[in-house]
Amino acid sequence: QVQLVESGGGLVQAGGSLRLSCVASRGTFSDYGMGWFRQSPGKEREFVALVSTNGANTYYRDSVKGRFTISRDNAKNTLYLQMSDLKPEDTAVYYCARRVGSGTYDDLLKYSDWGQGTPVTVSS
Repeated sequence: QVQLVESGGGLVQAGGSLRLSCVASRGTFSDYGMGWFRQSPGKEREFVALVSTNGANTYYRDSVKGRFTISRDNAKNTLYLQMSDLKPEDTAVYYCARRVGSGTYDDLLKYSDWGQGTPVTVSS
């Protein structure tokens, strides 16, 4: 089992930027695809982005394409989410997770070892 710890969240004005980090311990980080999800109050957790094991392939939900960039540093066991041009609707708790199944990349059931989350608040 992999332990994941997110950081980097905070309060930012609309149009601003933040970089989230997710550090993994235990297990072999480079063996797994890694994803970012988010959850707003009263809403279901939703997929944000996925990166393949070597970082060569990335996938995003439509609403963040062109604004968010997912990346990873396998030497540091760290996953990143660079967020730019943030909007109030990006406000949520952001979670990282390890991909453990194949198929639809936005299916929460295909992920495991969720971190505790880091909150992001975007003010208008």
